[in-house]
Amino acid sequence: MAERVHVSRANAYARINRLIEDGVIRGFAARVDHERAGQSASAYITLRIVQNSWRRVREQLSALPGVAHMALVGGDYDVLLLVHTADNRELRELVLTRIQAIPEVLSTQTLLVFEETDLTAD
Repeated sequence: MAERVHVSRANAYARINRLIEDGVIRGFAARVDHERAGQSASAYITLRIVQNSWRRVREQLSALPGVAHMALVGGDYDVLLLVHTADNRELRELVLTRIQAIPEVLSTQTLLVFEETDLTAD
């Protein structure tokens, strides 16, 4: 990293540590190749939920397997999920049996991901 930003290693470490201490950097994560990890099906799922039920729905969605990202959003939908599953059968099970069984979920729409580009990659 020091080479990329043209500073000394000591300076780079000091800057990173300061960003961590200030709470700007909240952690570090691995970039997973989902296909190699056995999760070849990915989808964005939009949800409409009962008004004022976000906290309860969030808890239930967080416990589901394959949920990679969850956001409360404005607009036509209330919640946006990114999920990764082994295959379309598992995806169908997740949506139709698990997510739609949550009482506060009024409707879902599933958008299959055909290809992804990681813009955070080097």
